[in-house]
Amino acid sequence: MTEPRPTESRRPLTTRSAGWAKALAAALARARVSPDLISFISIPIALAGMAALLHLPGPAGLLLCALAVQLRLLCNLLDGMVAVEGGLGGPTGPLWNELPDRIADSVFIVALGMAAGEPILGWAGALLAAVTAYIRTTGGALGFAQDFSGVQSKPKRMFVMTVGCLVAAAWPWWADAWYALLVASWIILVGSVVTCITRTVKIARLLRERAAAASNP
Repeated sequence: MTEPRPTESRRPLTTRSAGWAKALAAALARARVSPDLISFISIPIALAGMAALLHLPGPAGLLLCALAVQLRLLCNLLDGMVAVEGGLGGPTGPLWNELPDRIADSVFIVALGMAAGEPILGWAGALLAAVTAYIRTTGGALGFAQDFSGVQSKPKRMFVMTVGCLVAAAWPWWADAWYALLVASWIILVGSVVTCITRTVKIARLLRERAAAASNP
């Protein structure tokens, strides 16, 4: 995967080259579906996933939440494809590309902590997830390529949550399976701290390199 240009804010995703993704994005573009709307839809999907996780008894709620996580990621994939490859991007695209992500992230991670019985883990994880994005966009504002790397970048956070929900769904047959939600909450929290540190260190290094280059033309 190539690193995005300094002015580019798209996350490098190998799934963009998948045939099914191209076909679905093309169909949405032909139907003139707004990429901003696709971005927005990730919020009600996240709220539905939260409701399922917290209020539906048995494995059904866990499985539906895992499905909601994947549908949210699908929206995140398709909005950019419809905007860029489909040619439907508008002036408010950069705003809608970011804002729904931050809301959906928070909703899912807070719900995970609550379901695990440790709400503070969910709230702290949601805050740190937002900080990882803040650091990324700060790097972009400083003129560098936005850094989407990290042990708990958004796709990795959602992968951890999906696995946690799927494992926990086995609790009727394995009593300790429910602890998967707690483990997932801790992984997201600690991993987000590490991601914040690594992204900040990288930006600091780039700033020093730029300053050195400017002083030694």
